[in-house]
Amino acid sequence: MGNVLFRIAINGFALWVASLIVPGIVFGAQSDVVAQVIAVAAVGLIFGLLNAVVRPILFVLSLPLLVLTLGLFMFVLNAVMLSLTSWIAEMVGLSFTVQSFFWDAILGALIISIISMIVGLLAPEERSPRAY
Repeated sequence: MGNVLFRIAINGFALWVASLIVPGIVFGAQSDVVAQVIAVAAVGLIFGLLNAVVRPILFVLSLPLLVLTLGLFMFVLNAVMLSLTSWIAEMVGLSFTVQSFFWDAILGALIISIISMIVGLLAPEERSPRAY
């Protein structure tokens, strides 16, 4: 359970940093800090759920394009996931938008991937007990 909460926190942090760097990724201006943190965590949860459920399906469907482009199509796949997160967040009433699919979503997906990779490398992994 702790690993799931940690991944949600990483996703939320990465999305928040991407919104600070990329002008087209916007969390709505909320005066209350607690409301802002809850919005970031909720969007991180949506992003994590989409990456766990939808991304593997899209990965398999786009496998020929991934092979053809030597993996570069993964940037487009990540941008689709970010745009889908924005669409679902708006549907549930969260103030998170990705304004332009091409530049904003691709640059945001790149930033989120880099931050998630760095934090994932620095964080200790949970190890399951081994039966000897």
